[in-house]
Amino acid sequence: MLYDEWKPAYEAILDDFGYDRADDERARDRLFEIVSKATPLSIEDIELNGTVAICGGGPTLADELDLARRADRVVAASVAADVCLDAGIAIDCMVTDLDKNPETARQLSYDGVPVAVHAHGDNQSELERNVPTFRFGTVLPTTQAAPCPPVCNPGGFTDGDRAAFLADTCGADRLVFPGWSFDDPSVGPEKARKLQWAERLLYWLEDRRSGRFAVLDGRRGRIDRPWK
Repeated sequence: MLYDEWKPAYEAILDDFGYDRADDERARDRLFEIVSKATPLSIEDIELNGTVAICGGGPTLADELDLARRADRVVAASVAADVCLDAGIAIDCMVTDLDKNPETARQLSYDGVPVAVHAHGDNQSELERNVPTFRFGTVLPTTQAAPCPPVCNPGGFTDGDRAAFLADTCGADRLVFPGWSFDDPSVGPEKARKLQWAERLLYWLEDRRSGRFAVLDGRRGRIDRPWK
C-alpha cells in the first residue's frame, strides 16, 4: 500500500483519538536512528504466501488454533505469539509495538523469525529500551506515519490489523483470523475503540483484495468507513 492511499485513514485515526502526528513522527525517527546502525529487514525480504493465519490476542485464540495449524504461514500479533508458541505452532512473523511481551519478540529475532516492530507516539521508551537488544537482521521497522526508509508503512493501526496489512503486502493468497474478538467485554473504552478501528480497516482491506474475510461475517452492514 502506498502512503498516499493510507494517509486518509491515518488522518481519520488521528482525529478520532486526538493523537499528535508529530509524536508518531518522533517515534518513527527514533526507530530509524536505532535500526539504521545495521541492516534491518525490508518488506521485500518477507514472503508470506499461501493461506496466512493472522493470529489475534483475543480470548478465543486457544480454541481456534487449528486455523493456524492448517495455514501455510502464521503471523502473530503481540501476545498471540506466546499462545501459538506454547501450543507448538511455529510463527513466520510477529507484529508488535512492544507494549506487552518484548522478551518474546527478542527471542524470536534471535531465532531468525521476522519481527515487525512498530513505532507510534507513546512507545518511544519501549523502542529505546528493547530494539537495541534485538538481532537487527530480523527486525522490520514500521510506522503509521509517513515512511522513512528503512522504516516502512504497509498500513494498519493495531497490532492485529497491521499484521493483516503486512501479510497482504507480502503476498498472502488468503487470510484467516483466529483469535479475533471485536466485541471483547474485558477491554477498556480506548481498547474497544481500537478494536472498532481494526474492524474498519479489515473491512477496507477485504474490499481492496476483492475477497471476503469470515471474521467479518454478520458485521459488514454496521461497519462505517469515516474517511474517503
